[in-house]
Order: sequence, then structure tokens, then C-alpha cells
Amino acid sequence: MTFAKIYRPAKTAMQSGRAKSNVWMLEFESNAVRSSDPLMGWTSSSDTQGQVRLTFDTRDEAIAYAQKYNLAFQVIDRQEPKRIPRAYSDNFTFYRREPWSH
Repeated sequence: MTFAKIYRPAKTAMQSGRAKSNVWMLEFESNAVRSSDPLMGWTSSSDTQGQVRLTFDTRDEAIAYAQKYNLAFQVIDRQEPKRIPRAYSDNFTFYRREPWSH
């Protein structure tokens, strides 16, 4: 039986916003063992489902797809980072805890 995981990907280190991080992905787990090519050093596998990544707009769509095709799946919820709102002027306040200098 094929196993899949459903998750929302984290934002990449190269982006400051949250674009393309609200989609849900269904990714298949690879069952085959990876082998190394002796000449080039590349790794390969006979399992092509390990390359498949499906995107969905909502979590429920991804779950419905997995149930429709009788896939065993696991939903992984990511934890949202705690945002602390700060003002730019807090950098120059007299009551700053850490010393500030150039």
C-alpha cells in the first residue's frame, strides 16, 4: 500500500513573505532503496512515486484525494511562528534592555 504525507511547506529562506506557503502538498513516501551510480556518483531509485508532489488549495481537498484513491496518509500540521509586533522606534528607546551602538 502506498503511503503519503499531506503538509503545508515552509517558506524558503530566500523569501521574506509568505507567498506559495498556503498550498497543501501531497507527497508519496519512497519505498525503494536508493543506489549510487559508481561513475557519476548520482543517486537513483526505481520508485518513481517518490518524485510526485501534488498541490491542493485546501487541506480537505488533499484528504479527499487520498481517500478517493485509497492511500494511507498522514496529515502534518505546521506550527505558526509567534509574531511579536515591534515598532522601529523601540530600537532607540531609553529603556532598551540590551546596549545599542553602531
